[in-house]
Order: sequence, then structure tokens, then C-alpha cells
Amino acid sequence: MRTISILIPFKDTEEFLPECIQSILDQTYKDWEILAVNDHSTDKSLKIIHSYAKRDTRIKVLENEGKGIIEALRTAYSHSKGTFITRMDSDDLMSKNKLETMVNALGIHGEGHVALGKVNYFSKEGVGGGYKGYEKWLNRLTEQGTNYSEIYKECVIPSPCWMVYRNDLDKVRSFLSNRYPEDYDLAFRFYEQGLKCIPCNEVLHHWRDYTYRTSRTSEHYAQNYFLDIKLYYFLKLNHNNKRPLVLWGAGNKGKELAKNLIAQNLDFTWACNNGNKIGLDIYDIKMVHYSEINNLQHPQIIITVANKEAQAFIKEFLLAKGNNPVDDYFFFC
Repeated sequence: MRTISILIPFKDTEEFLPECIQSILDQTYKDWEILAVNDHSTDKSLKIIHSYAKRDTRIKVLENEGKGIIEALRTAYSHSKGTFITRMDSDDLMSKNKLETMVNALGIHGEGHVALGKVNYFSKEGVGGGYKGYEKWLNRLTEQGTNYSEIYKECVIPSPCWMVYRNDLDKVRSFLSNRYPEDYDLAFRFYEQGLKCIPCNEVLHHWRDYTYRTSRTSEHYAQNYFLDIKLYYFLKLNHNNKRPLVLWGAGNKGKELAKNLIAQNLDFTWACNNGNKIGLDIYDIKMVHYSEINNLQHPQIIITVANKEAQAFIKEFLLAKGNNPVDDYFFFC
């Protein structure tokens, strides 16, 4: 057996931490180490994790050498020794066979791969439609291993449900990036380095939702951060400056992206299928009917239209013209 290093930043999760740790102790795969990093907790979390560490030498407790989740992950990784690396949230639960399933997948496929699992959101208050929709979308991609095909929509690698070889994590520069959201940034770096997603049909992770969860309350997970990271990696990885660029959509996200493109002196055609906006001048750019795309030579199209029916129409329109996702067109929402 080869050791799995489980990186667990924690801050004020005393209510959920015992269940989280117990779900790891109950794993069918036993060769693991926990690197639990206290990110300046003010509740009993540190006391709780120390009580587990006293009973099990595989659990190591560390103090964050900086502040925040990125630096906590760096601290954990710098002390890890495992052949395989995974991350865990201190308020979530693992399915009993999670580690075994993931390490077996990596053993079969080898380096250059990311092991994934399907996820299940749960909450004592009930899970909202947005999270259930995200869960369904993410699990569909994971079943097929086609996660990168929609990487510009939303984070396609669930932050606490991936595993890679240490060598591969080093190749993508582990947690050295300061860019938030940190999980989305890491997913883009997996994509950039060509790490292949291993399909999985099993629910391996149980994702707890509650009103004061960090992803709901921290400014680092606000929509502007998501838009910024999408545009950053699009321009770095997929944009071809020899092809015309089209921005399709004039809602809030479209306007925000337009401002960013203008600030970077990037020329683009701004199109939409909203009759009320066609012909308007916004930021000194005239909004054109989407049919104008037909007059452009092999364009790249960023789509910011959120309406599901409209998205289906746009996808059908583009596919009929032989366009391909994550090459010719990119859904940013």
C-alpha cells in the first residue's frame, strides 16, 4: 500500500469536525495521513482534532503558517509525505470506500490523471435548487470524465473530491498560486497541464451545505472572482488572437466581461439575441444581432447568457455551424 496525504484546513468547524474525522477513520483504505491545519480557530476545533491525534498517530495537527485557506493548504502540503494527495473539507463526509476507489483508479491509469468521484449535497435545512443543479451537472461530467468540456461554466473539479499523484501536483505548482477561488484555479491548472479526468459512477463525497459555510460568506467566492479567473485562463489557454472574438450576452456578466476586455484593449464583437438591446451602444460598442457572427471568419465566442432555454438555442445554433466547445465557443455561465 502507498500512503495518501489528506490535507484538511479547518477553522471554527467544531460542530462538524468529529463526523468528518470519523468518516476518514472508517475508510476501507488504511494507509493515509491527515495533515490538519488550524487556520486561527476561535472555537473548540483545535481541541477536538488534538484529541483524535492523541489516539491515532496518522493524524498530524499543524498551525497555519499564514492566514486563509491557500496558505493553510501550503502548510499542510509542505508537511505531507504521501505518494497520493487529496484535499478534504473539515465539515464534509467521505463515503467509506472513497480513498480506496480513488487510489485504485490512479493505480490503473497512472500519473497524468486526476481521480474524481460523484458528490452529494446534504443539509439539515434542505438543499436549494441551485446546489442540486450544480451537483447534477458536475456528476454528469464526472460519470463521463468530460469535466474540462465545460470548465468555463463553473468549477468542474469538486474541491474536496479529487486525488492525484504528488508528482502531478508538483507539475501544476501545487498551492503556490494566490488566485481565488483556489479550487477553480487548481482545476484550470490541471486542465492546463493536460491531466486526464478518470470517469467515476460512484458517490464518494458528501458535501455539507449551511448558511455560514466559507464558500457562502467569503468575498473570495463572489461572482467577480469567478469571472476574473475564467477570463484570465481563457486569454492564457484558449484565446487565439488571430481569430475574431465575440461576446454573446448583455446581462450583468456580459457587461462585466466587456469592461475587462475593453480595459485590456481587446477588440471584440458584442452580440445578443435580446431584441430590446440590439442596436444599443453600451460602453461605446454597438450591440449587434447574433446573426452577424455568420460574417466573421472562424470566430471564438464567449457566451454569458444564463437562461437555460437560450443556452440550448445558442448551443444548437453553433453546433449546426460546426463549432466545437472549448475551442470555438465557451459558456461562461
